[in-house]
Amino acid sequence: MSISTTIKTIQDIMRKDAGVDGDAQRISQLVWMLFLKVFDAQEEEYELMRDAYHSPIPEALRWRNWATDAEGMTGETLLDFVDNVLFKALKELPIGPGTDPRAKVVRDVFEDAYNYMKNGTLLRQVINKLNEVDFNSAKDRHLFGDIYEKILKDLQSAGNAGEYYTPRAVTQFMVTMTDPKLGETVFDPACGTGGFLTSTLEHVRTHYVKTAEDEETLQRSLKGFEKKPLPHLLCITNLLLHGVDVPPVKHDNTLARPLRDYSTREKVQVIVTNPPFGGMEEDGIENNFDSFKTRETADLFLVLIMHLLEDGGRGAIVLPDGTLFGEGVKTRIKEKLLQECNLHTIVRLPNGVFNPYTGIKTNLLFFTKGEPTTEVWYYEHPYPTGYKSYNKTKPIRFEEFEPEQAWWHNREETEFAWKVSVETIKANNYNLDIKNPHRVDVAHADLEEMLEAHQTLLKELDEVRSKLKFELKASLERQE
Repeated sequence: MSISTTIKTIQDIMRKDAGVDGDAQRISQLVWMLFLKVFDAQEEEYELMRDAYHSPIPEALRWRNWATDAEGMTGETLLDFVDNVLFKALKELPIGPGTDPRAKVVRDVFEDAYNYMKNGTLLRQVINKLNEVDFNSAKDRHLFGDIYEKILKDLQSAGNAGEYYTPRAVTQFMVTMTDPKLGETVFDPACGTGGFLTSTLEHVRTHYVKTAEDEETLQRSLKGFEKKPLPHLLCITNLLLHGVDVPPVKHDNTLARPLRDYSTREKVQVIVTNPPFGGMEEDGIENNFDSFKTRETADLFLVLIMHLLEDGGRGAIVLPDGTLFGEGVKTRIKEKLLQECNLHTIVRLPNGVFNPYTGIKTNLLFFTKGEPTTEVWYYEHPYPTGYKSYNKTKPIRFEEFEPEQAWWHNREETEFAWKVSVETIKANNYNLDIKNPHRVDVAHADLEEMLEAHQTLLKELDEVRSKLKFELKASLERQE
């Protein structure tokens, strides 16, 4: 049976359980079990490779000792063990100086995790299905990486506005063009389920890691923060699947810390992120950002990134069109960006990249801290031939970014690329929403579509008005 079928079967079993309500709870239920199984598989490797390896999880609570026997605990016995022994112990694992740092990883994962299932027999069925996947098999682990992507997409379908899955092609392109080097600290302050961190791992391993010591350096140089418990759990598991010993991801809101509290030694070399946009932070958060008082999440993250990058540091961020043309505090944030950073590139993505989660148009901003902007290059990413939009079955692909990559280090104006001086941007009140001057036909086509839609709307309104007049007339006649 394929891994994909196994995961689908697990979700079907969960649907029979009265305690699990909706996609988000099903995914949360699956992922804490997945975490323990992946953690246990990783420990099997450590026991072979490291002398006297000792698990931070008490022996009786390790996955192998309570979950792997298909005829083991079930029904009420299993439920009682999970709810009153397993969860209680893992939430209270001792941590502190001298303890295994992996104990804190486990404790943090279970801090906000829950067992939603109420039927111990169904829970045993789920565990048995999960045991069909061998995470020490290179083939299974590779295949599961693809399934994991699907789980993440399912989560986004169950999520709220502003919490979007970043397509793998986009994370890979942003990391490739930012090019983190071995030893550079790479930070994602809103890391979600870990897409940018895993892309960074793959990029640095492919280009710069040569020895076991290099791999240790790489793992120490990653940092992430995630505010919400379920994406945090998914991120930790994702990093474990990518071979990280101690996933360096904190369950915390990066924006809750005042800018003035950061020390110089906390600055980093690279930040790649897709912060939530369209959302609002809780009251008081804006006071952490000095003169840039706003509760718009994406704006606050842009200010934070500028603050945390060291001189020469590189940033790449996904932002909506609204940030590019927005005024008020957005204008002052963009002014600061152009003064303190070289905003050298804006890649304008077409509609539908984040479908079906949002139709908001997005942009990829690339900049270097410590030198002012003199000109901004724009690149309009076109749809592939024959596409009118992206969707679940036709997502954006990494190969589509090959023209941008070829153009990146040898820039010239084309039908898709143009540059704008900083003086022009300043004169336009820091509006960065600058259309492609080489593609006037596109604007005309959009205008024609809008006029056609307007005519259709007028026709529909006329029909509704006629129906209302008819209903009103009939009603008055009945009253007579």
